[in-house]
Amino acid sequence: MMKIGEICNRDVVVVGRDASVREAAGLLREHHVGDLVVVDRIGGRGVPVGIITDRDVAIEVVAMGVDPDMVKVGEVMGPELVTAGEGETVYDTIQRMRQRGVRRIPVLDAQGGLAGIVSLADLLEFLAEEVTQLAKVFYREQSRETRSLI
Repeated sequence: MMKIGEICNRDVVVVGRDASVREAAGLLREHHVGDLVVVDRIGGRGVPVGIITDRDVAIEVVAMGVDPDMVKVGEVMGPELVTAGEGETVYDTIQRMRQRGVRRIPVLDAQGGLAGIVSLADLLEFLAEEVTQLAKVFYREQSRETRSLI
């Protein structure tokens, strides 16, 4: 079984919970990403405590007319973080995402530090490749049968 640690994105953009929402928005723009993993620094490692998305910034701050310099990331990030361990299977992670209704999950190493992130798009790409490989088996078998009849 494929482990989520094998397909997660290891290049994660992070922010501290005490950063302003304007700083977070700047990071989102600079790195061309739709989310930041909010981390606390513990023992030199980033330990995930939340996620803030471009949608959070738009709906919770901009649409409400709130000054993004006056709001901290920790005040806007989602209330509950859903994570996966690197050793968990892709299918267990998909099930957790479906049950919890989340589109992205930080992936943790064995010590609870941030190892990566996996999104719905990452999983769809992985599953599409798996289906493509299955289709190749089907067509290869069909081709072999056709050649044996000739």
